[in-house]
Amino acid sequence: MPERLWRTPLDLEKVSRPKAEIHILKDQCKGCGFCIQYCPRKVLEESDEINARGVHPPRVVDEKSCILCSFCTAICPDFAIFVKEKQCKDGC
Repeated sequence: MPERLWRTPLDLEKVSRPKAEIHILKDQCKGCGFCIQYCPRKVLEESDEINARGVHPPRVVDEKSCILCSFCTAICPDFAIFVKEKQCKDGC
């Protein structure tokens, strides 16, 4: 399903949305759930596994939906999650 845009960019055929690489430091997470709650695209959800602190860290549901807003990185009190732009050489 193509992404719906509120307007069609004039250079749509020339640009592509950057791909995200989400990194979760599971044992550093305290399970507050802020990253899950504040993600505008619902990319994260609570996992079934238990980390070293005895809580359920987040897991990535759909990395393709991430828009690199970095709300998760900004809101995490333990610096347990960060997002980088995926560096692709062959159109990943």
